[in-house]
Amino acid sequence: MIRFRGVVFSVLFFASLSSIAQTDTLKISLREADRLFVTQNFYLLASAMNIEAQKAEIIQAKLFPNPVATAEFNAYDPQNEKAFHTNQTGEKSFQIDQLILLGGKRRSQIEMAKSNADIAELELQNLARGLKFQLHTKLVEIGQQQVLLRKYNSQLALLDTILTAYEEPVRKGNIALKDFVRLKGVYLNLNNDRADLLQQYFEAQSNVQTLLQTSSLIYFEFSDNDINSYIKVKSLEELKEVALDNHPELLIMRKNRILADQYLRYQKQLAVPDVNVFVSYDQRGGAFTNQLNTGLAIPLPVFNRNQGAVKSSAFRMKQAEYTLQALEHEKLSALQNHFALYSQTVAEYQKANRIYNSDFELTIRGMTDNFQKRNVSLIEFVDFFESYNQVLAELARIKTQLVTSAELLNLSIGKDVY
Repeated sequence: MIRFRGVVFSVLFFASLSSIAQTDTLKISLREADRLFVTQNFYLLASAMNIEAQKAEIIQAKLFPNPVATAEFNAYDPQNEKAFHTNQTGEKSFQIDQLILLGGKRRSQIEMAKSNADIAELELQNLARGLKFQLHTKLVEIGQQQVLLRKYNSQLALLDTILTAYEEPVRKGNIALKDFVRLKGVYLNLNNDRADLLQQYFEAQSNVQTLLQTSSLIYFEFSDNDINSYIKVKSLEELKEVALDNHPELLIMRKNRILADQYLRYQKQLAVPDVNVFVSYDQRGGAFTNQLNTGLAIPLPVFNRNQGAVKSSAFRMKQAEYTLQALEHEKLSALQNHFALYSQTVAEYQKANRIYNSDFELTIRGMTDNFQKRNVSLIEFVDFFESYNQVLAELARIKTQLVTSAELLNLSIGKDVY
């Protein structure tokens, strides 16, 4: 009964998967996935809006302060006992003030706004690289899981055929019941392995669908030639140089250091007082009738010369320098470890390729035929069958790890080298 339910589940699942494949499957290559990712991912679109917002701040920084217009009217004239006495014999005055920024403050505000826009663009690049790493690694997982699922399905169908053929001989006593139970155990173990793989498969599907903003089932087209393209001979020192020039987090930190320097300069400029120029007209309140005045106002930097803010900004700049040095060391150390993992994975992949060849497929078919003809014992068949599945799972792991380690190097470098 257990075996029957397992077969029913297998048939129903793959029938539904086939139905989905016909109606709502997105067949995609790595390049096509990148194209969809760039145009459809909402996180990237949101980050792009931040860039536009920072560019708008540049426009704002270039604007001059608005003039201030002031109007004053008589509310009550106690001498003539008149309210709002503003005619020719009354009183009214007008004034226009214009603030003039000195010391290069406006230029510094523009420079800081431009630096913030540059940082926003680098943050978009950093976000895109992180999400792209997730996309590529999950796609490769899906591709290898699809291969394993097909093989597991084929083997389960084979075992089901053998078990069906054994039912009558077991009933008649021609085949030992323990052998029949052992085969059922092999079937259930393989079915459990496939169930675990299915869970991982749909989790990876969910991640990729989120990244590509699609509800379609992803069918990833990825050949061994595509995997081999990740094998490239590069020296660690060469990769370190590329990383120092291209890693978005390092570039962001360098831009933050520049921004800290600009902010320090701006705080020093704030110590330079600004001038407020004004022009005013007074009808009867001044020394003369219809008096026209002009003048300026300037704060005297006697007590507050922005000393605290300048000192704080100087420490902030030092902080940015130390943080940059720490980040460079961190990224280069991570790159070194990722390079070691990549080198080991390449060696493991090349060794596995030499070991695994078409002989495995021929042997499993031969073992199956000879087992059905009873030329091979149950123990020999089961041992080889389980070993063969372990080899398949290990090959899928090695291929996935090779691509993942190469993509991790790309992420650590900040540029697609592999």
